[in-house]
Amino acid sequence: MGLVFRKRKKFGPLILNFTENGYSSWSLKIGRWSWNSRSRAHRYDLPGPFSWKQDKSRS
Repeated sequence: MGLVFRKRKKFGPLILNFTENGYSSWSLKIGRWSWNSRSRAHRYDLPGPFSWKQDKSRS
């Protein structure tokens, strides 16, 4: 398994994600709810190490 480069820049609730190839995706995080532009999934943080995720299919 090789090393993976990841970098995140936060601007309030907006998060920009970068990899070794450059820009990867953006996310919104408001409280416990978040949404990612790449996976188009909604995620809600639950107590402890758990979270709930709802995937959206790409059309």
